[in-house]
Amino acid sequence: MIHRYTTFIKAINLTIDYIILNLSMVIAYLIEDKSYISWISNKNYLPIVLVFNLIWLLSANITGLYEHVLNKDSIRTYRGLIKTYFLFVSFICFTIIILIGTKAYFITREYLFYSLALFGFLLGFWKLIFLSIRRSDRALLLDSRSAIIIGAGRIGNDLANFFNTNPSRGYRVVGFFDDNPAKLRNEELYLGNTNDSISYAISNRVDEIFCTLPSTEAQKIERLMLEADKNLIRFKFIPDYYDYGIKPTLIQSFGHIPVISIRPEPLENILNRAIKRFFDIGFSLFIILFVFSWLFPILAIIIKMQSKGPVFFVQARSGRDNKSFNCYKFRSMKVNNDSDKKQATKDDDRVTKIGKFMRKTSLDELPQFFNVLIGNMSVVGPRPHMLKHTEEYSALIDRFMVRHFLKPGITGWAQVRGLRGETKTTEDMMARVEADVWYLENWSFLLDMKIIFLTFWNAVRGEENAY
Repeated sequence: MIHRYTTFIKAINLTIDYIILNLSMVIAYLIEDKSYISWISNKNYLPIVLVFNLIWLLSANITGLYEHVLNKDSIRTYRGLIKTYFLFVSFICFTIIILIGTKAYFITREYLFYSLALFGFLLGFWKLIFLSIRRSDRALLLDSRSAIIIGAGRIGNDLANFFNTNPSRGYRVVGFFDDNPAKLRNEELYLGNTNDSISYAISNRVDEIFCTLPSTEAQKIERLMLEADKNLIRFKFIPDYYDYGIKPTLIQSFGHIPVISIRPEPLENILNRAIKRFFDIGFSLFIILFVFSWLFPILAIIIKMQSKGPVFFVQARSGRDNKSFNCYKFRSMKVNNDSDKKQATKDDDRVTKIGKFMRKTSLDELPQFFNVLIGNMSVVGPRPHMLKHTEEYSALIDRFMVRHFLKPGITGWAQVRGLRGETKTTEDMMARVEADVWYLENWSFLLDMKIIFLTFWNAVRGEENAY
């Protein structure tokens, strides 16, 4: 079935895209080169090859180009491709023309034009070919399998409905086996009782069996599993705690005992935590030394001129494992008694003129890089809330406290998706919590890079909800 080959097809797409990129660069080199030095032995050319390749990888990760590679919708495919291509061109022009300089590696503007134009044309043509293959559902991408479901309860019926509404999964449900036929919603799909399931699968060459019987039928499940193994039929079991809405995503073995976690947590891996912490230290030091050091005296003078009070605003916030810590910010409001209870609202008269600018551009968060350096915050993570709000929302939202498995961040997935600023309703906070939990379950270093880039981009253009 199609989803079995998702990783393989992603790899094929990525490989061919890179072949096209490098082929475009070689052809452009041959057109433009006047030194008659072979491109493979030109030391000035090879660093540019590395830059092009790394920037394409960064651009594709930011836009998620390869996340929906099996999508048949040509409009969505080309929209993602065009977005990635223009981001790639922007990065290339900025990196080579502004940062590196064209003279350093004898790279001409004509070379950039030829290579980028040729890459765009060939990439679009290749995606057209790939979409044609995808739309045809040819055998090389489709491996349809017949399946029977043992157990006609809610789980079994839900599973059958999922396969029927998601044909791309490649399963064709033949029917159900259950000792109580009355459970079945569609009587035509009833094939017999559970004892007949294996013999039916053998005689009809069924590829897979899905068992949705409750755990109270453990002996029957074990017998069916052993019989399926003896006859080379794949047997898959759906646990009955599905009824509680838990989605198992990670299974560990403690000896012979399987332990199922209800969510993956990439940052529970010590190597991932070390990578994130190393980046936090390096990035915060860079910001403190090269941005905060000269911006601080300017902002400090303006803050003091516009309102009485300290330059910094220090507030207790909820951190990792719900431990409180002092969070630092540039003071953007007049000194008031509601700062620990009331969120900033639109046209809030407590916010100073410089405060509005700092909030709009997120400059008020700069002192939090000291929190990152200390270790009670990260560059990227769920935003820390006031202690009062943590207490309130933890009673209203079931998964609210899950976000505290991570260190809070200066920016986060919720913020770059527009879920920042005042939370007027519980639904607003629920959307923010869902985004934070998604980040916890899907963390990667490249995701952090994407969030940092989007934060910078949003700060440049300004955000509607930042006030």
